[in-house]
Amino acid sequence: MKAIIFGINGQDGYYLSELCRKNHIAVIGVSRNFDVMGWGTRITGDVSDFALVSQLIVEHCPDYVFHLAARSTTRHDGLFDNHAAISTGTMNILEAVYRHSLQTKVFITGSGVQFVNNGKPIAEDSEFAPLSPYAVARIHAVYLSRYYRLLGVKVYVGYLFHHESPLRKPEHVSQMIAKAVQRIRLGSQEKITLGNVDVRKEWTYAGDVAQAMLTLVNQERIFEATIGSGITYSIADWLECCFSLIGETWGKHVNSKEKFTPEYQCLISNPATIKSLGWTPQVTIKELARLMVYADID
Repeated sequence: MKAIIFGINGQDGYYLSELCRKNHIAVIGVSRNFDVMGWGTRITGDVSDFALVSQLIVEHCPDYVFHLAARSTTRHDGLFDNHAAISTGTMNILEAVYRHSLQTKVFITGSGVQFVNNGKPIAEDSEFAPLSPYAVARIHAVYLSRYYRLLGVKVYVGYLFHHESPLRKPEHVSQMIAKAVQRIRLGSQEKITLGNVDVRKEWTYAGDVAQAMLTLVNQERIFEATIGSGITYSIADWLECCFSLIGETWGKHVNSKEKFTPEYQCLISNPATIKSLGWTPQVTIKELARLMVYADID
């Protein structure tokens, strides 16, 4: 069996490629650049290039295509990058599969931030909210998926909620905190400047999320599902988990950022559908904190 993973250069691509390896699925990974090591063939390329996408589909006739490519920002300055990677990339993959490889199963990544968020659990049939260029691109990708599904393409959408791993980029708050705790453990006197530490979100392990992706595409009954733990923790909870590992109290190591307005107060999924397929997250927030705080040390 064979899978093409667009956007393999990131935590999701890494864990998905490792999971494919364990399931004897050969991986062709495509990215504009590579700095995360992983298993499989690596090709430098852009999912917004239809000629490249078509060539890969024709050449490999894959059993699976996973579209993970995106610029991970909701800011307006990500408008064109997100449109190219998410919207155009989705259209390119689905059109290439439609023309050349209808037996291929396609996974399209969605996000919890593309929905109306009133603090209640969000399911795959919740209402969309185009509140950022990123959300707009994600919503467009879903409607493209639903259209191509009518044309016979087996396309699945997994709406990913907040998830983490030791491979998370350093600008994300979870990794920023974990790396700071590593340095403080070694004697640093630094302080972390944070916004609202009462914001609540999910802290699912990226390796568990990769398993959910593979679970979703390996059945024929359900084509869209929110993927998350359905359990929220605050940033303060994450601070507690990380600092407790080194026997420190987090309060004396944190400064508050003035005039900070978070995107939301709480973002939580309703994972009933994906759990009905037999998936459940395995790694707890405390285990995740240990993985991230001790990643480089171990």
